[in-house]
Amino acid sequence: MYRYFIQPQLNKFNNSLIGYEMLIRYRETEADRWTLPANFEAIPIDVQIDLLKATASELSLKIGSVSINFNRKQFLTPAIAAAVIDAQAKLFPVKVIVEVTEEPDEEAYSLADMQKQIELIKAHGLEFSLDDVGTGINVFDHIKPLLGYAEEIKFAMQNFRKEERTDEIPAQLKFWNNVALEHDARLILEGVEDDAEDQLADNLNIPLRQGYYYGKPHLFKLKSDR
Repeated sequence: MYRYFIQPQLNKFNNSLIGYEMLIRYRETEADRWTLPANFEAIPIDVQIDLLKATASELSLKIGSVSINFNRKQFLTPAIAAAVIDAQAKLFPVKVIVEVTEEPDEEAYSLADMQKQIELIKAHGLEFSLDDVGTGINVFDHIKPLLGYAEEIKFAMQNFRKEERTDEIPAQLKFWNNVALEHDARLILEGVEDDAEDQLADNLNIPLRQGYYYGKPHLFKLKSDR
């Protein structure tokens, strides 16, 4: 069984909740626990669509936005695009933000296809977000052609820690903050876990944040679960 967990995103400077990121999880019945899916590609598309629609229809939170994650292959799937468009219609005036990340073993997808799909979802009121900037294959030169389409970019400190590049975080965060400013995009800092990281964001005047320091993901129960 799959369900969405939601994690708060906040504006630290005015102490307000701006939205939630929706994170899909799998219930291991025998172990009685929720886990990260081993392979997101293995989740049937119809399961993802049904869960997205069901969650969207029940998510009546007084917040500004909800964010949903897809890799490029999923993002370019017509049925998934139709589902997120439907979700935006159900959630209005809450904004649906589609976060697109990349995986090293993905096939190459054309820039033209990406641009066409981004324009489609934006025409229906959704926003486009580039996730995990600065790590993996999401380096500046690789995602530069899409920056002009993004209302938001996300910098994940946990990815730098995983790549053993923790000492690079201050300089990289400053760089991506400047990129966001140049492209008139929001920068959300992810993976904030302690006082020092919170202070770093303060020092760089970055208000929008997400991480265990502010709130862990928690299960969003559907009516059928209650």
